[in-house]
Amino acid sequence: MTLVVEGTSIEVDDEGYLVSLSDWSETVAEAIAHSEQLELTPEHWAVLNVIRDFYQTFEHAPAMRPFVKAVGQALGADKGKSIYLMTLFPGSPAKLAAKIAGLPKPTNCL
Repeated sequence: MTLVVEGTSIEVDDEGYLVSLSDWSETVAEAIAHSEQLELTPEHWAVLNVIRDFYQTFEHAPAMRPFVKAVGQALGADKGKSIYLMTLFPGSPAKLAAKIAGLPKPTNCL
C-alpha cells in the first residue's frame, strides 16, 4: 500500500504504518492524520514529540501505560492521563500516535 504525499508515494503496511521510518516528516504526519480524520493541533504535536523522543531513547514505540507515563513526565500530570490522550487520539492512543509519528506499531497494543 502507498500513501501519496506531495506527489511522492510512501510505502505503508496494511494497517497504515510507515514501512520505512526514514520516510516520516511533519507533512507525512499530517497526511496520516488526515487519513484518520484528525487535524493536528499544537497539543497533538506536543504528544507526537514525546512519543518520538521515547522511540529515540528506547528503540520501540510505547504501549499505553508507558506512553501515559512518558507524556505525564514530559508535559505535566494533567496531560499524562488516558482520558486526555483518548481525546487527542481516539480509539487506541498509543497505536494512533505511533502511526502518525511514523513509528512501528507498539508490540503490546491490540
